[in-house]
This record gives sequence, structure tokens and C-alpha cells, in this order.
Amino acid sequence: MPQKYRILMVYTTYTFRMEQPATQTVAPTVAWSNSQRILFRFAVAWLLLYIFFNPNGILPGVDETFNFYVTPFHHLIPWIGQHILHLSKPITTFTNTTGSGDTTYDYVTLLLICFLSILACAIWTMLDRKRASYSILYYWVTTILRYYLGITMLTYGFSKIFKMQFPYPGLYTLLEPYGDSSPMGLAWTFMGYSNGYNLFTGFAEVIAGTLLFFRRTTAIGAFLAFIVAANIAAMNYSFDIPVKLLSSTMILMSLFLLGNNIRRLFNLFFLGRGTQLSIVPRAPIRKKPVRITLVVLKCILVIYAFFGTAWLSLEARNEYGDHAPHALLRGIYNTQTFLFDQDTLAPLQTDTVRWKQLVIDGSPYYAYGMIKMMNDSAHTYIVRTDTIQHLLTIFNYRDTTRKWRLHYSFPLTDTLTLWGTRFWGQKADSIHVALARYPLNNFKLNSRGFNWINEYPYNR
Repeated sequence: MPQKYRILMVYTTYTFRMEQPATQTVAPTVAWSNSQRILFRFAVAWLLLYIFFNPNGILPGVDETFNFYVTPFHHLIPWIGQHILHLSKPITTFTNTTGSGDTTYDYVTLLLICFLSILACAIWTMLDRKRASYSILYYWVTTILRYYLGITMLTYGFSKIFKMQFPYPGLYTLLEPYGDSSPMGLAWTFMGYSNGYNLFTGFAEVIAGTLLFFRRTTAIGAFLAFIVAANIAAMNYSFDIPVKLLSSTMILMSLFLLGNNIRRLFNLFFLGRGTQLSIVPRAPIRKKPVRITLVVLKCILVIYAFFGTAWLSLEARNEYGDHAPHALLRGIYNTQTFLFDQDTLAPLQTDTVRWKQLVIDGSPYYAYGMIKMMNDSAHTYIVRTDTIQHLLTIFNYRDTTRKWRLHYSFPLTDTLTLWGTRFWGQKADSIHVALARYPLNNFKLNSRGFNWINEYPYNR
């Protein structure tokens, strides 16, 4: 292939001069060293097994297929944990059932992947000692990794762009003291506050993922994916976010896709040497119908991966994230008066019946609430709203014997009046509560906003 661009380095500054039409060259096929072949066999086995156990829903129907073939491993992995590793507790939580990707099950699965990869590498090495290189297999493995990593990047990127992964801090979070938040909760608040930062990180992931779909832009896409994945992993490790295994694997996949371009980039950035990025040679396919079929499949996959993922994220934001509709009575309400069985309860801090505050948040499809008592103890509940009868039902799935059925004043104003019955076991008591809505703009996080000019740092 003719050379198209030459990158010139002038010692302390980088000067780029366009000489011919390309920045990358096709790497020639050369014999691999024995250590390269062994490392490649292990890497291929490890990466493909990881994808097998963590398909991440990258294609339609993948999750359903995964749920089918992973079932036997839900018995094998706990058995390994109990009889081989002798874990103190049985494994009962599996991948994608709790939202955590760092469960005990995941770590034992990773250990199994490592064992199977070593075994596969050893057998492969014994049966295939004389092969000089794996250029064709390398092409197909990088193709699989490009699409896996690319679609994963797009999925996370669009979820940030459409503000679903990190929604704006909810009412609970606004009321919660810093010291009571978890490290992960603090990271979610930090990311969720800023639309601009979500767009910045989201577009970085989308650009990296898109570049990975094309062989000629794989090197720059993998380089950008490495930077993005490293930032994600840093946040996951620093704030105890349970996606550490996936983000670390994304880094390894990026490095694998960079291949010998790692040395070239090192020479460019650290040694000041001019360099040319290489392209993985395309696997030879002699039959024209097969080539045409693969091109059509690639076009379909790229269109689905980009536009399909974007459309699904756009549709999902109507139910999740900042753009989802709010619950009808969403707000923070401070109790003004509280009548219990027609007796007015004084705001005593030792009272365990009188409400101090009522918080309602969520969406019309799933609203939830928190009742803070006078002694500052807080209890969370599910909230159901009947807009026809103007009826509010507050309950907890774990204890259905305790609930409130309350009518609410309508039309809605900044003052909310609730009256009805509290069912507490076998008892039924009447209550009447007058509450005042707390203005959300009183929170500095909501009212401060962005300022070009700051005479003094506003760090509160």
C-alpha cells in the first residue's frame, strides 16, 4: 500500500506535515517469536472466554442466549467456591442480578477463565508448535474485540449523553449529609450534577467506539478507548464502583488492539521519533460472494450498533434519568401540623409517631417516599397515587401490615394536606397532616449554576 502521511518530529515540538494521502501502513507478515506465539494463544483464550461469560448484551438476543448457556455455571461456580476454594460463605449472587459486576461469583469465574486459558494455551502449544505466526487468526480476533469494545463504548457513551447513567441528584441525595453517602454515591452525585461533563465523557466514549468499527482507524480508536477506559477504571477503583473487572478488561482489550503500535506511540511521545501507525492486514477471502456478504453484514452491524444504541437510549430516557417524568407529588415537605386520632402532636424530638418530613420522588410508574420522624429516624416506602380519587397509598413490600391510605388536597399548591388512615398491624388510626413544600432552589447545588466570573472561589 502506498504511503500517505509522514509524521515528522522536530525534537521538542511535534510538527505534522502532509506528504501523501495516509497515516497508517499495513504491517507486513513476519515470523513470530516463540514467546509471542505463546502469549498470543493465552490472550486469545482469555479474551474470548471473558466475552463468553460477559457478553454485555452487545447484540439483539445475546442476553437471552447468555441466560440459557450460563445456567450450568450457576451450579459449577458455587461448587468451585465451596469445594475447591473453601469459601466461608456460599455463592448465591450471580452476574447482572444485583447490578454489581464484582461479585464473588464474578471473581471465581475470572479464576476459572484464567485456569481454562492456561490449559488451552498449553494444549494449543503442544499441538501447533510449528506455525510461524497467527496473522489471519489475529485479524479475526481483533475484529471480534473491535466490535465488542466498540459497542460497549457506545452503550455507555449514549447513556451519558442522554443523561441516564448519572441522573441529577435526587431529593434523597440533596437531603443526605456528605458523611452518610457512600463513595459510589458521591461519584454518582459528582457525575450527575453536570450535563456538560456527561456530554464530554459520553462523546469521548462514542467517538472511541465508532473509530473501532473500521480497520483503518482501529489504532487511534484503541488509543482513545485506552484513555477513556483508564479514566473509567480509575473512578471505579477510587470510588468503590463495582464495575472494576469490566473496566480493567476494557483496558486490556484496548492494549491488545493497539498491538505493536504501543511501541510506535511510545517512540513518538517519549523518544521524539517519527513513526507510522500500522494496520492489521485483512484476512484473504477469495470468494467474491463471501466478501460481499461480510461487507453487508458489517454495514448492518455498524448501523445497528450506532443508531440502534442511540435510539434505545433515547427511548429509555423517557422512563429513566433526567428527562423522565416526575411523580405527581414529587417534593420535600416539612410538617406544619400533625393530628393523630384527632389529637395534635407537639413537635417533640422523642416522638416516634409524628412526621418531621415527607419526601416523594421517582416517576409516575414507580414513585417512592421517605418519612423522617421527629427523632430523625427515616424509613423508605413505595408510593402509589390514585389521581382520580386523589388517594395516596404509602407502604413497604417487606411489611404489608403497615401502610397509610391518605387523601391529598387538590389542586396542588406549595401546601399539601393529607388525611386518612394509618394501618399499623391490627390497629387503624386516623391522621391529618399539613405540610409545606420546601423550595428546591434553596439548595446551593440547584441554584449556584455556572459563572464565567468568580471574584472569590465559591467552595462550600
